Amino acid sequence: MNISTLREQILQPLQTVSSVVERRQTLPILSNVLLSIKNGKLTLTGTDLEVEMVAHVNIEHEGDGEITLPARKFVDICRALPENAKLDIKIEEDKALIRSGRSRFTLATLSATEFPNIEPIDSPFEFTLIQHDLKKLIEQTQFCMAQQDVRYYLNGLMFELSNNKLKAVATDGHRLAISEIDTNIAISEPRQVIVPRKGITELARLLEDSDTEARIQLGENHIRIDLPAISFTSKLIDGKFPDYQQVIPANNDKTVECNREVLHQAFHRASVLSNEKYRGMRVNLAPNLLKATVHNPEQEEAEEEVEVNYDGPEFEIGFNVSYFLDALSAVKSENVTVLLTDSNHSCLVHGSDDNNSRYVIMPMRL
Repeated sequence: MNISTLREQILQPLQTVSSVVERRQTLPILSNVLLSIKNGKLTLTGTDLEVEMVAHVNIEHEGDGEITLPARKFVDICRALPENAKLDIKIEEDKALIRSGRSRFTLATLSATEFPNIEPIDSPFEFTLIQHDLKKLIEQTQFCMAQQDVRYYLNGLMFELSNNKLKAVATDGHRLAISEIDTNIAISEPRQVIVPRKGITELARLLEDSDTEARIQLGENHIRIDLPAISFTSKLIDGKFPDYQQVIPANNDKTVECNREVLHQAFHRASVLSNEKYRGMRVNLAPNLLKATVHNPEQEEAEEEVEVNYDGPEFEIGFNVSYFLDALSAVKSENVTVLLTDSNHSCLVHGSDDNNSRYVIMPMRL
């Protein structure tokens, strides 16, 4: 089994599939990337048993076959070679000899028969989405996913499919993000799936801001997304996502409108002196004025005043400033709307001209 290819042909797909390979593995084979050659096409596969990436490259070769190589070392070798370098890879027994110009590397291999494959999806539900739309859904919500929460179903992003609509929802128990788009999905009854955090992170890297389509297959335990150059498969989290509709505040009688960038910059400046652990920020509202104040254990204080459109009564509420900054960063509209009830209830944030993406932030006691 001999392979000839150019550095540029193999480097990008190799980096992509290797991104899911963990540096420390309990099984040695999981540190490797699978190379499979058939009918003039090289298939590269990387997996950590939860997420699998598969890329295809057209190459010159002698003989079909498959073998696994150490992922990180193979990537580092290809990166270190000069541009447009030609690689010749020769597989002999349990070694791979890589030649390029005057460079020569010998890598240990492991048998491809040991490499785990995520099982095919039986009777999948299929639909297509524009890559840009799927990427936007993820970018608008992924920052609210929990990290290593004991409530394992929060450590991912929930997609809810219904007729002609797709929603993405994420929450860590203190805040919630929801974003939705109109689609051509036809489904008999609404369905929810939870994609784990690592899968979402890798998928966000793969998706492009383009109008090309992504073909999505949903099974009982897996989701598969086929893009023009790569296939992505992830296990689904087996759990019930909380009823997010109950969390979205409904009876908001106080409305604040402001330029998004002005508010973001004011909160960002104030956050410089916030307590590094609790990140608390006190917000005082008066007609047409918002005052943000933060304190830290060193008795230091920051205060920011912002002109806003608000004609309600004076009142005070506390928030985690980092949560508010994340929400304001996700809003794409020029102006932002903040809906409030009182100091004990969550607020709702969305773009003044865009209600498709909404953010719920719980109050803090300060």
